[in-house]
Amino acid sequence: MWDFKLMQAIGLMMKTMPFIILRMMIYFGITLAFIVVTGAGAGIGWGLGSFSQEPGTSASFSTWGGVLGFSLTAGVIFLLREYLLYMVKAAHIAVLVELLDGNELPEGRGQIEHGRKVVQARFAEANVLFALDRIIQGVLRAVTGIAQGIASIIPIPGLQQLMGIFRAFLNIAVGYIDEVILGYNIRVKSENPWQSARDALILYGQNYKILMKNAAWLTVIIYGLSFLVFLVLLAPAGAIAFLMPGSLGAFGIVIALVMAWSIKAALLEPLAITCMMQVYFPAIEGQTPNPEWEEKLNKGSKKFRGMSEKAANWVGRKSDASI
Repeated sequence: MWDFKLMQAIGLMMKTMPFIILRMMIYFGITLAFIVVTGAGAGIGWGLGSFSQEPGTSASFSTWGGVLGFSLTAGVIFLLREYLLYMVKAAHIAVLVELLDGNELPEGRGQIEHGRKVVQARFAEANVLFALDRIIQGVLRAVTGIAQGIASIIPIPGLQQLMGIFRAFLNIAVGYIDEVILGYNIRVKSENPWQSARDALILYGQNYKILMKNAAWLTVIIYGLSFLVFLVLLAPAGAIAFLMPGSLGAFGIVIALVMAWSIKAALLEPLAITCMMQVYFPAIEGQTPNPEWEEKLNKGSKKFRGMSEKAANWVGRKSDASI
């Protein structure tokens, strides 16, 4: 079925408890912000609507106030995504990589600081890591497209349609692989993250069958667990929405989705990345980037071609990594 060791991955996660607690605080804090700001927006809207003599105005204003509050919070989170990747996700990956290699880690908050220092040494600044991550995701989708192209020459009726669905599914799974590529950068102690990411992507292409298979299994497992969490949270989320001003009872579904997303981001996603690193690192052991796959990626991805220029121009902390 799959090649990762789920129980071992959970054990490794437990050893990074300072990061787990940090992630829980951040993502549960985001959930609380969504609830509070949405409720405040609904309350303000209800209050403004009460000045109107038209029936239903308060409920309408309350709904729009809740939507605006939710949108405002989502916008702030969108602006913070670069910080979260650099200071939390990548630093967590850094310590997980060391655990996979059998290294000892500091305890408590020292583990978080250690992870951040490793990330800073490899990627210099947050904009470098964020730009690299965006490009990696684009190249990974190109690999998926190349794999679909290879399958298209096989004369099996209906295979094209099935591959189209499978490609869409695998594009979701890319989210677990891009951070594994960042983990490769950290593991090889790269002085040039663009060059090492380029090598890591070629190695991914060389081993795409086993990696895509495991990414697909993890997608099913993680999203399945997330859906179960969503169902469990529907009742308490509905109760929270019922307490909001106006007719926001149906907003409970949205609250349950946000709460399920926070649990997925805090606990399930790092587990999936750990599992993928368990597969990726042994799969590429002893391999070197294959010129054939390098040529395929050069032809299939403009972003991959651009990585060569960025690698050549990399000068550490003074690098301009804008996309």
